Amino acid sequence: MAKEVKKLDGLFHDTLKDVYFAEGKIVDTLPKMEKAAKNKELKAAFAKHLAETKVHVERLEQVFKIIGAKPEKKTCDAILGITNEGDEIMKEYEGSPALDAGLLAAAQAVEHYEMSRYGTLRTWALELGMKDAAKLLQTTLDEEQATDLALTSIATSVVNQNAEG
Repeated sequence: MAKEVKKLDGLFHDTLKDVYFAEGKIVDTLPKMEKAAKNKELKAAFAKHLAETKVHVERLEQVFKIIGAKPEKKTCDAILGITNEGDEIMKEYEGSPALDAGLLAAAQAVEHYEMSRYGTLRTWALELGMKDAAKLLQTTLDEEQATDLALTSIATSVVNQNAEG
């Protein structure tokens, strides 16, 4: 029996399921990070990103609809690893001046993963002629990049200095 030839549309769909799982995991994780954070700006950034992430989930559901598939999650080991690191930081640095810096670093690791995935999905959507899907993915990518810049600003303006002690 001949092995099925896997093509870009299948890879796009699999990656979409992977990111859908990741966004769900992020929705579960951000409230814990917000609660653990001490800096008010960082708490506010986590709260804002939680609201945005819920919209990202809805956009992904629209992309599933565009490709004629039901929204489905595929376990994403990468996001599990990144969020597990965040959990470790919350435990190991609880009560420490470095806690917020660690939380911020963990959040940026999530952002960088998301930017990579959304950029890839957007490019593949364009290659596959799915302009509407590409537009939705680009909107989310833009928001992820803005969140990353906001986190960098918080890190450099106050959180990293506070972590020193």
